[in-house]
Formats: sequence, C-alpha cells, structure tokens
Amino acid sequence: MKKILFVLALVVFGSCSDDEKVDYVAKNEEEIKEYIAANGLNATRSDSGLYYVVEEEGTGERPNFNSDVTVAYKGYFTDKEIFDESSAEGISFNLRQVIAGWTEGITYFKEGGNGILLVPAALGYGNSDNRGIPGGSVLIFEVKLLATN
Repeated sequence: MKKILFVLALVVFGSCSDDEKVDYVAKNEEEIKEYIAANGLNATRSDSGLYYVVEEEGTGERPNFNSDVTVAYKGYFTDKEIFDESSAEGISFNLRQVIAGWTEGITYFKEGGNGILLVPAALGYGNSDNRGIPGGSVLIFEVKLLATN
C-alpha cells in the first residue's frame, strides 16, 4: 500500500508543468526592482507587494477601498508595451470592482493626484492569462485620480 501511495504522489507531483512551478512572487519582485532602477523611479513598497510612485498627491478628497472614483490611466508591461488606456476623461468605477493593485493603489492619491502603480501578478490578474495579459505579468499603470464620486 505504501508503494502505491508513493507512486501516486510521484505521478501527481511529477505531472506539474514548469509554468506551475514558477515563483511569480520572487520573479515579479525582481522585475519591478529592475524597472524602478532602470527608470530612476522613487517608488514605495507597501506590505502587500505593491510599488507606487506619487508624482502629485492631489488636493481633493482621498478615496477609501469602497469609493467610487474616476481615473484616467495607461497600462503597460515592463517592456513598455501598452495593453490598455483610457481617454483623458477617464473611466468611473467602484474600487471594489477592480484588481487589488488598483483597490489599494488609488487610495494613495487625493483627487487631482497622479503617479505610477507597479502591480505584481498577485495583485493583478494572477498566474493565468487574462484578456491578452499573460499570466504572471507585472502591470504598470500611470494613473490620474480625476474624481472621488
């Protein structure tokens, strides 16, 4: 019986693909640090692993995790390939309806503020492909908080 369990364990663990074994947390951390250094950014790391740069804090109301906001943004990968971008008028949404990196990151700005969010996969779309974004991707967003509704 022990031999059967051992063989089953080997089959289960041996069948994992290399993609499943990638440590995206460590890989993303390294990729973000390299991007920060290469671009001369003065970024802050939060406890969650989100990095952010406040270029202008803003002077209006600061949103909380439950706020409705309007944000203008551009999203790209560390190679600067753009994957999404809003109009200058931005888009409106509730911070509970977006990726965790935005739910947290947008709260570092007040209305009128802007900056950069460097989002590891764990706070973005995770390790699976999502609408053209490869699993495990670091996402970078230039954001401007236009309004806290």
